Amino acid sequence: MAAAEWTVDSYETKTGEKPALTFLKALKGRDLADALALLKELREHGNSLRRPHSGSLDDGLFELRGKQVRIFYIFLPERMALLLDGEIKKRNDIPTATLKRMRKLQKEALRRNQERHHQER
Repeated sequence: MAAAEWTVDSYETKTGEKPALTFLKALKGRDLADALALLKELREHGNSLRRPHSGSLDDGLFELRGKQVRIFYIFLPERMALLLDGEIKKRNDIPTATLKRMRKLQKEALRRNQERHHQER
């Protein structure tokens, strides 16, 4: 019997923006096909997904890795993968500004998730 699939959702900013969805909607051709295949892998394998499809950026931040597509995400309780944002890779390393922005989104998403669970008690 196959394991239950993971839920994949998109982080939403206070202003209602969903950076990962905006990124995905702008993709075309091979990049779009790549992104959709990566999201399917994430849904099926969750936190057991490894290279070459996924890489850890430490401290609970991960990236889905396509040929050029990078999608940054975190895990939340109850088998949830939360997409933060994405970019088209222009070089091998992740630009410092991108990593800084992802850490900020990660921190905000985790804070909000904790608040939501605290309110539900």
